[in-house]
Amino acid sequence: MSAASRPSVLAGLIGYGIGGSRTPAMHEREGDEQGLRYTYKLLDLAKFGAGVELLPQLLQAVKWTGFSGLNITYPCKQAIIPLLDDLSEEARALNAVNTVVIRDGRAVGHNTDWYGFAEAFKRGFPDVKRNRVVQFGAGGAGSAVAYALGTLGVQHLTIVDVDPARAGAVAESFCERFGAGRAEAGTDKAQVVAAADGIVNTTPLGMDKSPGMALQAELLRPDLWVAEIVYFPIETALLKAARAIGAPTLDGGGMAVFQAVGAFQLISGVKPDPERMLRHFAEFQNPGGG
Repeated sequence: MSAASRPSVLAGLIGYGIGGSRTPAMHEREGDEQGLRYTYKLLDLAKFGAGVELLPQLLQAVKWTGFSGLNITYPCKQAIIPLLDDLSEEARALNAVNTVVIRDGRAVGHNTDWYGFAEAFKRGFPDVKRNRVVQFGAGGAGSAVAYALGTLGVQHLTIVDVDPARAGAVAESFCERFGAGRAEAGTDKAQVVAAADGIVNTTPLGMDKSPGMALQAELLRPDLWVAEIVYFPIETALLKAARAIGAPTLDGGGMAVFQAVGAFQLISGVKPDPERMLRHFAEFQNPGGG
């Protein structure tokens, strides 16, 4: 089949400071493998010198220019919701959108983040204790990860966020879905981490544009597993500190791939090959092979 005759897909990512994203390469590479002309554009709010207030214009622009869909990342996963025509059941339940499908001028929001984290966790941490877990962050990604942790059998979840009310809202939602008293907002990091089997970072801290850690390194310990959703860089300061003391770690690469698996199918209508996308992601992370 000639390149001109292949079905075409135009997709994009909206977020802030996303220049290092691996998502375009993952989508385009899988699209090529599937026989599609798949073009993926970065729509970086930082490049426009703007914040979420630009979303209405951006969404209208992508509708006009024939985009099939979008991925949505920080800080837009909740801000995009009022601008959409409809939401999937998961996106409505989580109040967070990471994928928008555009068909016939209508934009419908979906959430594949929770699935991405759950799949990565099951592969990377199949046997870890998950009675008590502390999650840092209660934004759009945090809402999805909390839901995933519930499906993974976490018995009690403590959520720590710079906005205690936001943490409380995610905890309340968790309890509604998974059982009364099984989640709460926390403020004393030392106390809640000391009682935990593992922790998850869902804040932007650790990204190249947001260096740092959500908790003090001295609170880590060898029997405390540490999961991360940041994947650029793939080894954040938190993961480095955890690995330095021998704690089990899970980087954000798996979530990045599996949320992309779900998003690719929604946007293109074509079922991707998850194992191939995992291999491609590994190549992107280590292009020299050594």
